[in-house]
Amino acid sequence: MEAANSSQRHKLFKYVVIFVLTHGYQNIHASQESILGNENLKSVDDFKADSLGIDRSTMPGATLFRDNCLDCHNGSVPRAPHQQWLELMDAHTLNAALTKGIMKTQATHLSSTEREQITDYITFGAEIFITDEQYPSNCKDQQIKFNLGDIPPRINWGHDTSRHVPAEVAQLATKDIPKLRLKWAYAYPGANRARSQPSAGWGSIFVGSQDGKVYALDLETGCEHWRFQASAEVRTGIVLSDGQDSRPMVFFGDILAKAYALDALTGQLIWQQRTHDHPSATLTGTPALESGVLYIPISSLEVIPAADPNYECCTFRGKVLAVNALTGKEIWSSWIIPKPAIHAGETSIGTRILAPSGAPIWSSPLIDISRGMLYVGTGENYSSPSDNSSDAVHALDLKSGKQIWKKQTTAQDAWNVACMIAKNPNCPKEPGVDMDFGSSIILIKDDESGREILVAGQKNGMVYGLDPDKNGKIIWQQRLGRGGIQGGVHFGMAAETHQIYVPIADNGETPPNYDYQGPAQGGMHSIDGRTGDILWTNLKKDICGDNRPYCAPGISAAVTSFSGHVIAGHLDGHLRIYSSSDGSVLWDYNTAKKFKSIAGFEGIGGSISGGGPILHKGYLIANSGYGLYFHEPGNMLLVFSAEET
Repeated sequence: MEAANSSQRHKLFKYVVIFVLTHGYQNIHASQESILGNENLKSVDDFKADSLGIDRSTMPGATLFRDNCLDCHNGSVPRAPHQQWLELMDAHTLNAALTKGIMKTQATHLSSTEREQITDYITFGAEIFITDEQYPSNCKDQQIKFNLGDIPPRINWGHDTSRHVPAEVAQLATKDIPKLRLKWAYAYPGANRARSQPSAGWGSIFVGSQDGKVYALDLETGCEHWRFQASAEVRTGIVLSDGQDSRPMVFFGDILAKAYALDALTGQLIWQQRTHDHPSATLTGTPALESGVLYIPISSLEVIPAADPNYECCTFRGKVLAVNALTGKEIWSSWIIPKPAIHAGETSIGTRILAPSGAPIWSSPLIDISRGMLYVGTGENYSSPSDNSSDAVHALDLKSGKQIWKKQTTAQDAWNVACMIAKNPNCPKEPGVDMDFGSSIILIKDDESGREILVAGQKNGMVYGLDPDKNGKIIWQQRLGRGGIQGGVHFGMAAETHQIYVPIADNGETPPNYDYQGPAQGGMHSIDGRTGDILWTNLKKDICGDNRPYCAPGISAAVTSFSGHVIAGHLDGHLRIYSSSDGSVLWDYNTAKKFKSIAGFEGIGGSISGGGPILHKGYLIANSGYGLYFHEPGNMLLVFSAEET
């Protein structure tokens, strides 16, 4: 990639995948401002450190990390997270790991000051976040008890990928939508993103956070029943068992690829396990629970260390792990790329290329009981040569994990972060543009013909109707957006019978050297899942203004439908309810502002992305804030209910 001019550089840096940026709004703003004067991005580390005004090499922790940590955290040791993976974690969690956690033994020879210096180096000078002790549980005696009569419904990720809330669960009538008011707000301590989709049941909300805590909060008051500390950030949604055949349980995963099961009423750990040995493996897709088996989709961010020209890219391959939900014991595992990567050549500077690799699974699996199938969508290959496992829908046997068929819709999509850096030899030769299936697959039925159709949305802006009985044969396809690395269908669609609600995240810009089709189509779309025909489109106007550089009009977060409506959280921070009949907006609430948390401190909302809103017994529940990829940070959980004006 040749040196870019000023305008091109702006776009280039805007789309560099800065997964490790864990700082607040001011630092994000500083990053963008300082970038503009650079000729070329030399490395991801240059971008992170130099843009923050930090000479990282002179930090005391640099030598300490090199001498005490790097040999294991350079990507060569299974289960040891890569350095750039550690940089995703918050300072408090890292310091706790060194002082009293998993790395305590390895750090016994270090002083408390040295441990803090290592943490400071890893987090680019971030302060140690607020401790648990400063925010104690605030439920009163009469509020401690859970409502055991409020059985968690089997909807949303983890149970049903259609993301449709039945009327008896939603309990929100059309006439009451204008009456929705904020009932309470909870600010996650020390966070700049709120990504984990909450779940509701037993009169409570269960949700994960950036610093790895999972909370059980009273639905009506927001008081805290319990909290659990995972090893790292929890990005998956929270899955609840109904407790009918066993004790009530909570399931989720963290960014270090650990899966957990907790007692839902106490927060006590039942089991945990690492699901993948690769140092860059992670869990972002919500596990699916069915008949006592938990199906765990596994992804990775090995695309980050691949930005180092000396890194041997790449070895990760996507995987689905099936475990006994009560014990965590493995039942089967299925590799999306059947065989491990092999030596496939060298880069221009002599670094080994390992391939095929990649095909991560970003989203919650779809379980098809009648066919005995499990369906997942995959992301790109990470290295060259590519194979037919990437950007594909895969059908696995539910009992054994054996791959029955796969349907690739975009061939030769090999991509990693090196492709966003000038002349980086680790960029694959194929013309990849990172066109994942990041959204869960949906299964619908044509009531007239009885035919069932798989509906799959992709980041290239395409939506497909596939035949589950003919190895995924394409029945129809419809372009709804231009697509992009952060465009197209990003986190999730919803379906009400055969009507499909498709959020498009297109934000008006594309990375340099990539030619996407047509104009940006950020907004809400509705199609007929039987034919792919467009029913209506509501493109969102850009209301951000010059004073909000990290605001965008598109819809990245998963959407949720209920009784002729669809709820969408937008990158501009607005939470909107649309009519399913014509796409008109019936309710609009701006979450990109300050809120007083019930825990007693102030928080702020921002862009909405990741897991979408949920509805439960008349309560609308949504996260706000997404301080990644040049979106507006925030740390809010917001709960609304219909009240008389």
